Amino acid sequence: MPPAILNAATPTILLIGASRGLGHAMAAEFLTKGWNVVGTVRGGGRTRLHDLAEAFAGRVEIEALDICEPDQLAALRDRLSGRVFDMLFVNAGVTNDAKETIAEVTTDEFIRVMVTNALSPMRVIESLQPCVAATGLLGVMSSGQGSVSNNETGMREVYRGSKAALNMYMRSFAARHSGTARAMVLMAPGWVRTEMGGPDARLSIEDSVPNLVNVLIAKQGKPGLQYLDYLGRIVPW
Repeated sequence: MPPAILNAATPTILLIGASRGLGHAMAAEFLTKGWNVVGTVRGGGRTRLHDLAEAFAGRVEIEALDICEPDQLAALRDRLSGRVFDMLFVNAGVTNDAKETIAEVTTDEFIRVMVTNALSPMRVIESLQPCVAATGLLGVMSSGQGSVSNNETGMREVYRGSKAALNMYMRSFAARHSGTARAMVLMAPGWVRTEMGGPDARLSIEDSVPNLVNVLIAKQGKPGLQYLDYLGRIVPW
């Protein structure tokens, strides 16, 4: 599919991880609200984002990126050089066996989850933030399970730790960029019925994503970092 020629006068989001689940739903919602979408997918196969590109002709651009591959991230940064986006949102992430404790997880599995959920999203933010407008928004998909204060039940220990680490790294990034006019958001989407969230999750995509997108749009123009849920409520660190 040839790249779309996006209208520069239309607000545009650079959405990392837009091929399925919450990322695909976010792309669809932003398109419905009149935004353009530059979305990334892993590999070269057809995805649901390609279906959106056909349904919203001229408003979707698809880029290839595996966020765990630094060479691919550097290549994407080069391809986007000179572009300016109103919003950068990093959605990509993984989970693991919810019952596996930190005492049981293998080193390889621990590394996989931490690199994908904590290190790689921050590498994306660090690398691609120059492409975001001076008054734009930088966002990352976190989780309510990344809240240290709210952890009263345990479970999902490795996943929780990866999201808590992501939150800490984003706070460090915000501290280093404390003078910026950009808004920054760590988003907790709720437990949503997706391939990753599973069939027992409390929320449907329709419950979460339209509200989540509204929260991001409302946060524009409000500098500083916030950890918010899909209804715009502050999540305790």
